[in-house]
Amino acid sequence: MRITYAARTDPGLRREDNEDAMRVRAELDFCVVADGMGGHVAGEVAAGLVVEELERFVAATIIPDAQPWPVENDPALGPEGNRLRAGLHLANHRLADMIEDDLTLEGMATTAVAFLAHGASAAIAHVGDSRAYLRRAGKLERLTDDHTWVEDQVRAGRLTDDEARRHHWRHIVTRALMGEDDLEVEVAAVGLEAGDRLLLCSDGLPVVLSDERINNLLGADLRPDEITESLVKAANAGGGPDNITVVVVEVNAP
Repeated sequence: MRITYAARTDPGLRREDNEDAMRVRAELDFCVVADGMGGHVAGEVAAGLVVEELERFVAATIIPDAQPWPVENDPALGPEGNRLRAGLHLANHRLADMIEDDLTLEGMATTAVAFLAHGASAAIAHVGDSRAYLRRAGKLERLTDDHTWVEDQVRAGRLTDDEARRHHWRHIVTRALMGEDDLEVEVAAVGLEAGDRLLLCSDGLPVVLSDERINNLLGADLRPDEITESLVKAANAGGGPDNITVVVVEVNAP
């Protein structure tokens, strides 16, 4: 498969700072979005560290067993899934070390969602409420489940998707990278097909835009970089209450 990438980040209309971080490494078929939490500087620090550490680990493990892994491989996750999972665990350990060295950073945390492909096989790994979507044959599928209080209520049938987007507790996450020992990384395998478009984003996008709106924008007859621009503009037109980061992944035939 031939995969192209485009990325864009924006502070939104109500935040002075941008605590999101992202990285795209096309030569590795890798990208990641992180959304920092824990206050004005600490959130930015957490997101930046996780992105940097995951990128470093993915680059260092192109050759298997090139370095020690922080968790055992799970055969069910495949090579790409295990690399992302291990890299996020390593980043979480680095957060713990940083907090131990500087107690003013205590409480910082970040969500993250990452994509890694090899040929037609790919994996998505995530922690928190940063999301991944797949658009195929005109239909949009969300590949991640938010680790949030409102998402738990949606799954229980107590809130609709629209109610969850507007709920005043929508930012309460139930899982994040914050240096704790009990980190759970959710991993999903994704088979890629020519014509697919994937979207990785921080919650500043879906908190404003419905899945239907995202599907329409992602399916536009535009280049990936133009789609990232239209997604950010639409989120800001809807009020831009949070930082907005998007990465569009387009899959083409070799």
